[in-house]
Order: sequence, then C-alpha cells, then structure tokens
Amino acid sequence: MKSAIVTPPETASRNALAVIATVAAGAAVYWLRDILTPLAMAIFLLIMIDGVKRTIEARTPLPRRWAGVAALALVVLAFFASIGIIVNGAAGFFGEASGVSQNIGPRIDQIIRDVYGLFHLVNPPTAQDLINSIDLRGYLASTAMQVQGIASSAFFVLVYLGFLLASQMGFQRKIVAMFPAKAHRDEAVAVFQRVRGGVEGYLWVQAVTGIMICAAAWLLMRAVGLQNAEFWTFVIFIVGFIPVLGGAVAGLAPPLFALVQFSSYWPAVILLVGLQIILFVVGNFIQPRMQGDNQNIDPVVVLLALAFWGKLWGVVGMFLSTPLAVMAMAVLAEFQGSRWMAVLLSGDGEPYADKGPRKGGKTPPKPRRKPATKGDAEAAG
Repeated sequence: MKSAIVTPPETASRNALAVIATVAAGAAVYWLRDILTPLAMAIFLLIMIDGVKRTIEARTPLPRRWAGVAALALVVLAFFASIGIIVNGAAGFFGEASGVSQNIGPRIDQIIRDVYGLFHLVNPPTAQDLINSIDLRGYLASTAMQVQGIASSAFFVLVYLGFLLASQMGFQRKIVAMFPAKAHRDEAVAVFQRVRGGVEGYLWVQAVTGIMICAAAWLLMRAVGLQNAEFWTFVIFIVGFIPVLGGAVAGLAPPLFALVQFSSYWPAVILLVGLQIILFVVGNFIQPRMQGDNQNIDPVVVLLALAFWGKLWGVVGMFLSTPLAVMAMAVLAEFQGSRWMAVLLSGDGEPYADKGPRKGGKTPPKPRRKPATKGDAEAAG
C-alpha cells in the first residue's frame, strides 16, 4: 500500500497565503477597475510606442530623439483614428441601413416563418412580438452608458500615457538605484525585454493576420454586395484582438446583416461559408507559423484569461487578456519559485527555449546575456 504524500506545514502555509493573496488581488483589481483599465491601456500604448520607435530607428535615418516623437505621433493618431472610424463608421452604417429599414420587419417575419416551416413548427412569432418582449429602452440606456464610458476612458488613457512618457526620463536612475549590482540590473532589464518581446510579438501577429483576414473579407463582402463593407472590415480587424469571441463576431455578424439586406438567403450563406474558410485558413495555418516562443500559451489559459479579465474589466479586459497572460508567463518564468506556474501557462511545458530541461531530458547551458545598455534601461520605462 502506497503511503500518502506528506506536505510540510510551511509549504501548506505558503500555498494558502498565495491563494488568499491572489483572491485579494483579484478583488482589488475589480474594485479599482475604473482607475486600472485606463492605466493598463496606457501601458499597452507605451509598449507600442517603444516598438514603433525602435523600428523607425532601425529602418529610417531619423535620429533617436525624432524617432520617439514620430512614434508617439503615429500611435496617438492611430488611437484617435480608430475612435473616429468607429463613430463615423457606425453613423454611416446606420445611415445606409436606413435604406432597408422599411423591409426589416417583413424580412424578419419571413425568416422566422421559413425557420418554423423547416422544423415543421406552428404559430411563428412576428418581429413586433420579439421586440415587445425585449427591454429595448434598457438596452439603449446601457449602450449609451458604455459609449460615455469609452469616451471618458479614452481621455484618461491619454492623460496616463503623457505621465508615463514623462516618467521615462528618470527611469534609468531608478533602475540603478533599485539594482546597484550590475548583474542584478542586467537581469531586471532582461525580464523587461522578455515581457516586451511577448507583447510586441502578440501585437505583430494579430495585426498582420488581421490585415490578411480583412483584405480577404472585404473582397468577399464587396463581391456579394453587402452594404458598408468598409465598416464591417474595420469591425473584423478590431475584434480580431479578442480571442475566441473575435472570430465568432467576424464570422457571424456580416452574414446576419446580409439576411436582412437581401431577399435571398444565398448571399448570407456565401458570406458565412467564405468567412469561416478565411478564418480557418489564417487561424490554423498562417497564424501558428508566425507565432514564436513568446506566444507559447496554452489554449485553455487563453480562454480562462478571456473569461477572467472580461469579468473584471469588461471589453477592455477582453482586449488585454492575452497580452496580460503573456506578461504573466514571462515574469513567472524568471523566478525559480514561480516557474512551475509559467510551465502550466505555457503550451508545451517550456515557457522559454533557453531555460529549463528540454524534451530530451538534457539541461542546456545558461546563455550569456548581453549587458544592459543605456538604451535598454530607457526602453524599460
């Protein structure tokens, strides 16, 4: 008979303390979500600005100072352009949709009758019956509150971003003060580089694959004749940064609107099948080849992170769920006591290829890291 595994009292106490601390941190994050969500978005934009800055420095003759100004201008303009496209696109979408608004009710009634007839059901409801059963006023009020929240959050994001950019100038001195020993300072900068590389890699893959999906989807929607295809194209690109749910919205929203716009079911069927093929090919063949070790995240962890951060921070949490999971894995993998959590978060049990045992059971030698430079310390801010 096998003996039970004995857990030392100090280990049990440490694990219980870690669970309590995790629950308390989650409660604090939820309670302070109005403050933390704009800050998280500002940090997200700061990492984007740093990546664009280094790209400009490497590929253009601009000096270091002007490269930072150009990167800031590009990211801020893109941020405002996204908000403008959403507002103007939504206005244009509803404006063009008014051309078919007179036929929406009868068309929905026809769709309901056809569905009931397909399953041999009787007494189908009408569109007016469905509308009467919905608290439309409550939904409109909730939508208005969300739009107001997005506008105020955008303002605070820019305020936080300005202060973060201003604090970068003194970050190098803070790094030196926190880590007087050069070896420890190099290790701290290496941790930041891993976090930054993971987030930038995620952004790069999602942006490139999103452009591929949008290009193919736009051609398909224009070929079918869907109204305001440009608005749907932008929606598909934005929701592509939300795991799981983004693909569902991108593959189902345009076909559902096509059901109402067209008198035939074929355009909606063509859009549904075509978009699903596009999403399947990009998601299963192109995207995995572009992902590197810094996105070695278990799919279950991606789903749990989406549910967790979506519950805490709403739509903003859904957008940031995967980058936050990447950052958590990068930080946890750097410490011996928390490396086991990074292993659980990873997809193949190896958070990073240069650390820990490989699949052959051999432990590779620890790689020599380049000493931290002044640019790395400044970038860490």
